[in-house]
Amino acid sequence: MSYFMSKITFIGAGSTVFAKNVLGDCIINPHLKGLDIALYDIDHKRLEDSFQMLIHINATMHGHATITQYHDRKEALKGADYVILAIQVGGYDPATILDFEIPKKYGFRQTIADTMSIGGIFRALRTIPVMKSIAEDMVEVCPHALLINYVNPMAILTGYMLLHTPIKTVGLCHSVQICVPRLLKMFNLEEHLEHARYEIAGINHMAWLLYLEGKDGYPLYDEIKRRYKEERSRFNISKDLVRLDIMDRFDYYVTESSEHNAEYMPYFIKSQYPELIEQLNIPLDEYPRRCIKQIEEWKTRRDQLINNPTLIHEKSYEYASHIIEAMETDRPFKMNGNVLNHHLITNLPEDACVEVLCLVDRMGIHPTVVGQLPEQLAALNRTNINVQLLTIKAAVSHRKKDIYQAAYLDPRLSAELTMHEIQMMCDELIEAEKEWIGHYE
Repeated sequence: MSYFMSKITFIGAGSTVFAKNVLGDCIINPHLKGLDIALYDIDHKRLEDSFQMLIHINATMHGHATITQYHDRKEALKGADYVILAIQVGGYDPATILDFEIPKKYGFRQTIADTMSIGGIFRALRTIPVMKSIAEDMVEVCPHALLINYVNPMAILTGYMLLHTPIKTVGLCHSVQICVPRLLKMFNLEEHLEHARYEIAGINHMAWLLYLEGKDGYPLYDEIKRRYKEERSRFNISKDLVRLDIMDRFDYYVTESSEHNAEYMPYFIKSQYPELIEQLNIPLDEYPRRCIKQIEEWKTRRDQLINNPTLIHEKSYEYASHIIEAMETDRPFKMNGNVLNHHLITNLPEDACVEVLCLVDRMGIHPTVVGQLPEQLAALNRTNINVQLLTIKAAVSHRKKDIYQAAYLDPRLSAELTMHEIQMMCDELIEAEKEWIGHYE
């Protein structure tokens, strides 16, 4: 049996559970025998943990991968065909804590803070210098590799790579592939999943379910809307109230969770209406709680993953292994990816990063044309795109004023704070996070 030797480099391999999902999928894929997997992380202990885990999976699942860990990033990247990125610059402590605690001093509360508002802006400003450096290394040692980006804020970071580096890049987020199954389950319509037909398009974390049909054109979308209006007390919708309210008012369901979308629009987290936050079950400070929980759970889970020589792996719902398989075998695969909007969604800016259906084969990623979104959806997307493009501009210019302008135009910040308060908050974060974002004039 002959094996090819394509190389996958995973940057941020200390994200052990995520590395298991993505690289475990590659190892057990029968069409990807003979992979050369290179692991890199700045945390050498977590890197070793992931290395041991993948060695166990490779042995138990009868994989044929060669797995190597590196302490030198450029060496890890050398000769790569695919680069998978899963990093968090500054980590939970202290960077993410700063993203939450400094805005609180100004009365500004967040839920996840990884995509929009002040948290998303500064997470992007921390991450872009590292991505720029990775791109420079890739130009030198693997210029033709495909970068598969899993890092948030997805649209800003993928957009930066596509606009300001020569690296082929696609951004992936699993909110699309879990959207329809969870929506059907919520309204007790799971039996229609096998035959469901749908289209999703927009921007990352604010992409729209444009239509949803069942077998023989059964109008599932209409049925869901009817049940929501007439029978919602029967269904378990308590964790999805924001998204369902958006669907009710703007006619379409959005892909990402309620706790995310609550902070992408100015309507839901209102300091002057705390009862609304409770009514809609919006979990303020949700991301720090998740981080603390994951840190605690890792103490137990680490032993299960790292010290288990019979560790097995079951296929996850991540797209990365399918993309690599399609490019290696020329068997086409379709998925929603984050790409530049070159005439894809005609009522969104051309330099925006959009999330649309893509076809993948040996020639790479081929985005499909959507045309016009319903105007109310495009209008909501544009409010977020404004911030995304201005944040990219700030990261390139290193001017404080560009950061201020990105923040001034954020839907929630502009609804809650004055421009003077926003500027003071930005200045405090610029100083607190200068270790990662660098010097701004």
